[in-house]
Amino acid sequence: MPKLNENYLNVKASYLFSEIAHRVAAYTAANPDKNVIRMGIGDVTLPIGSEMIAKLHEGVDAMASSETFKGYGPEQGYDFLRNGIVDYYKRNGVTIAADEVFVSDGAKSDTGNITDLFAKDNIVMVPDPVYPVYVDTNTMDGREIIYIDANAENNFLPLPDPKVHADVIYICSPNNPTGAAYNKEQLKVWVDYALANEAVIIYDSAYEAFISDETLPRSIFAIEGARKCAIEFCSLSKTAGFTGTRCAYTIVPKDLKFTASNGTEMSLNAMWLRRQTTKFNGTSFIVQNGASAAFTEAGHKQCMENINYYRENEKIISEALDKRNIRYFGGVNSPYIWFECPNGMESWEFFDLMLNKIQVVGTPGTGFGKNGTHFFRLTSFNNHENTREAMKRFDTLFD
Repeated sequence: MPKLNENYLNVKASYLFSEIAHRVAAYTAANPDKNVIRMGIGDVTLPIGSEMIAKLHEGVDAMASSETFKGYGPEQGYDFLRNGIVDYYKRNGVTIAADEVFVSDGAKSDTGNITDLFAKDNIVMVPDPVYPVYVDTNTMDGREIIYIDANAENNFLPLPDPKVHADVIYICSPNNPTGAAYNKEQLKVWVDYALANEAVIIYDSAYEAFISDETLPRSIFAIEGARKCAIEFCSLSKTAGFTGTRCAYTIVPKDLKFTASNGTEMSLNAMWLRRQTTKFNGTSFIVQNGASAAFTEAGHKQCMENINYYRENEKIISEALDKRNIRYFGGVNSPYIWFECPNGMESWEFFDLMLNKIQVVGTPGTGFGKNGTHFFRLTSFNNHENTREAMKRFDTLFD
């Protein structure tokens, strides 16, 4: 009999969003006449912009001719897309090199797969509440996980305790689920902590395109010293509507080096390249061709038009919460609104109330950690009509 990875016994039996889907499916089966509005899972609803669509079609057409056909591509991504990403970072005041960019099929995949680079006995620090993938993937590997409290008192933007040591640190900004975003001074504290502890920051910037405050950093590499201690993950899922198309990228600086137990210097850039060329066959040429348009002036403009549409939904949600004097975080620089459940309710209790009484689906905060027990997340990724109707129904909860 094979010896199994028994760390899976320590992983919750049901992934948060699977449990939500199960409860909604049961409700709709029992109530087929009810119109359920989904504002829970962060899936986009607007179509991909025409600039990206045209390049996707171009990629498909290329497969129809032997002169332009593409077979196996480079596992780290085609140069035309990697260079487009480099130019995008440059426009935002950050310098990276093309061979530090690795194209993939999703930031979720990469933030999980990056654990391949780290030994099992590293101490991993994550905020609570937190995107479940960070915790689950390290639990599957058997690593020790310590938590740092993100709460209303620190605006869900915790800073490190210099007396506590961690080897690998997960930061998401703008944050999922809370929508909170670190400023440069706060990120500098994290970078300094990582350097002092010889730690690595796993920085998830999947929502950087939603930042409207120009003083906030879009990349951790805008912070001095970050190239020596951070890996950055970003995605086109929310930026360009690629949730179903799948394209993302990871930035691993060549400055990121550590000494092995035998004294050998190891480069995380070289390690990630080796990992990807061993375990990953690359993102399809068709998808990368389409993604490249998102980094052009015209394509990025279309992406921002969609993001501005979702920002209008955020305003609709925020106004409904303001009307009822409900404390919330996020929005503005994020597609997520994180609010306190009314009347001290726990979040799954509030989930069931919303579903059964007004047929609106959100995400219970307890699924992200103990500090989310009395909080709830709504997303702005629906259309205006559904968002208005959902918040109109929300108002009736208090009648």
